[in-house]
Order: sequence, then structure tokens, then C-alpha cells
Amino acid sequence: MISIRIAAATLGLLAATAALAADPLPRAKPEDAGFSSERLARIGNVLKADIDAGRIPGAVIAIARRGKLVMFEAYGWRDKAANVAMTTDTIFNIASMTKPMTTVGALMLYEQGKLLIDDPLAKYFPKFAQMRVAARDANGEPTPDTVPANRPVTIQDLMRHTSGLVYGGRGNTLVHKMYPAGSGDAAREYDGPAFMDKLASLPLLYQPATVWDYGFGLDVLGLTIEKISGQSLGKYLQANLFAPLGMTDTGFSIPADKAARYAKPLPTDPDSGKPQARSPELTEPLKFECGGGCAASTASDYLRFALMLMNGGRAGEARLLGRKTVDYMLSDQLGPNIKNLVGNADPTRADYGFGLGLAVRATPGIVRMMGSVGQFSWPGASGTDWWVDPKEELAVVYLSAAPGPIRWHYRQKINALVYQAIVE
Repeated sequence: MISIRIAAATLGLLAATAALAADPLPRAKPEDAGFSSERLARIGNVLKADIDAGRIPGAVIAIARRGKLVMFEAYGWRDKAANVAMTTDTIFNIASMTKPMTTVGALMLYEQGKLLIDDPLAKYFPKFAQMRVAARDANGEPTPDTVPANRPVTIQDLMRHTSGLVYGGRGNTLVHKMYPAGSGDAAREYDGPAFMDKLASLPLLYQPATVWDYGFGLDVLGLTIEKISGQSLGKYLQANLFAPLGMTDTGFSIPADKAARYAKPLPTDPDSGKPQARSPELTEPLKFECGGGCAASTASDYLRFALMLMNGGRAGEARLLGRKTVDYMLSDQLGPNIKNLVGNADPTRADYGFGLGLAVRATPGIVRMMGSVGQFSWPGASGTDWWVDPKEELAVVYLSAAPGPIRWHYRQKINALVYQAIVE
């Protein structure tokens, strides 16, 4: 009798765990959360038409409002070439959607007194103590000459992209050509120590804390987490973020037993005709777990993360961050003295402010998408996007294996389709 009870309890636990992995919130009719079912159905109609037209292979979208899951649907193909249909548990490269998770990991150390926002990076990696900055010619272009940095690169600079440690693939200057192209490229080419040695040897493109420009800040922050915690970034986030939130399919590698669920882009870009592939390929080991763009996740997993931030650091009875820490993360960190080039990284986020690890909306108009002041987000170059609108109690995760400029089209299209469906 005891063994039967234990077996039943085990089955109950397994069932509960499976339910946890599938649905992060109770499901409800759209009308129960202020949506129109008829208007919300436009999302599926539009995606199906675009999939049939060969614009994207497929997509998964999860929409939560007022504590209810009102839409969680899969469309099209996980692997179109192999005729494998998309499912809601499909795993995607989430690229720069990794950045907010890495930021949360660092803020946990901040709350424990193990790290300060204005700590110089050189406190953890002394080779960054005497950084040089590219000098400028009469036209403002970088030259081969350098000048001393006016102040150290800080943890805050890493979190808000004001470090001057730029992505090499995002420009054609002499300095850009010295840097690795992006996070995934760096993680394939260098291990962590070699990567940091490489960055420490290069000039910064800008003086610290003067210009927002997209770069390696969150990759460096991830390695700082490793230095402080004594764990790999993946193990640290698994213990402190993924496991507490029930993010069972999120990490920096795709194990063999999950590889069949790993989404592939179309073989060729529908606009340019150029070949496409997953990048990075997470069934193969990286040389380091890059906190700026090397994680994979599912829509349900990432929605759990988004909801935790919307709820001020809470997930059910668990508190992962303090409420004021989350408020600080989601506040604009740029101010009037920092040149804002967010739109160069993602035109759909032009004129947004930037918090710690993500963009924050500071105005109801001007920007290219609908939403409310206080909305926060940061998408991924692999074709993924998410946002939270606290005023509307709304969280949305949209995942598609559709890299290239087409991703900007879908960020705006999905934004419009979600907001037009809100009726109360």
C-alpha cells in the first residue's frame, strides 16, 4: 500500500512538473482578460499566410494578461525542410534575449553585496585597468591613435552598453575591425580567458559612459558572474534563475534528448537568397557560455522570466529579486549626457531608453510601436522577441527562427496585432 501511494505521488509530481513546463499561467478565454477573440485570431491568420508564402518557417506565440494565459499557439514548421511541424515546446536560439537573464544574474550578486553597480571592471579583471580609447580625426572618425580612458569601465557600463566594447560586426571603422563580430562568434573562437585578454588589448570605440552602442558588455558581465560565483554562467543561472522559475528547457546547450525540438530557420533568407543556419549551433559546445547571446529557450520558459520581472521579482511564493532592484533595472539608465544609438542596433527600438540589460519605453509616442510608458523588452537577432507592458498587465513572447532584417518586420507586425486585440 505504501509503495502504491509513493508511486501515485511520484506520478502526481511528474504530472505537475509537466504542466508547469507547458503552461506558466492558467489558461483563460481572451475576453476574460480584456481581449477580443475575433481580433486575436488575426495573429494566426497573418502568420499562417506568411508561412504559406515562405516568409518565415513558423512561430510560437504566448500572450498573458491579468494573470491569465490567453494565447499559446504554434504555427508552421520547426524544420520546414524535414516537414517537422512546429509545437509549443520547440526550443529556439534566443540570441540577445539572453542579455536580460544575465543582467538578472548579476543583480542577484548585487543584492548579496558581492558586486556594486559602479565597481570598475578592473576589480575583477585587472587587465582592464588602463584602457585606451580611439582618438578621432577632424570628421569624428576613429584613428589608429589612442588616448587614455577618462574613467574606468564599470559594471553599469556593461549592463547598459556604454562600455565602448563594441560588436565588430556592427560597423566598418578601424576599431570595429579589431573586435569579434558578435557574441556567438566570440564564443566559437575564444575561451573565456582568451576572450577577455583580446578585449583588454583593444581600444574602446568611445570614452566610457558617453555613448550607447551595442557590444560585448553582457558577455563580459557573464564572465564577471563566473569570476565572483566560481561557477560557469550556465550552472549559476540554472541554480539561481532557471530552476526556481521552472525554466526546464533554457540553457547554453541543447542536449541530445532535446535536439529534435530545436528550431531551424529556412535554408535560405527569403529576401536576400543567402544561406541561413542556426547561429550559434547549440548542439555543439561553445568555448564559453556567452551572456550576451548564446542561450536557447522556449516560449513558456521565457514567459516565466518575463512574468517574474513584471511581478517585481516574484514568481509565486518565491522572490528572486527585490522589488526596488527590479524597479532600478527597468529605469532609464542613459540620461541626457549619453548619446543614444539604440536605434542603430534595432530600428524598432529607436527612441527607447535603456535600463540594465533591456530597452525601456519613456514616451507614449515617437517610437515605432504601440505600448505604454514603462514597457520593457530586448529581442534576439535569431528572429525572437518579447515585451512586458506593466500598465496593461501584458506579457508577450514571440519566437521564430527567422534571422536577418526580416525580424524587424515581425517585431512591428506582432506588436500591432497584439495591441489591436485589446478591447478593455
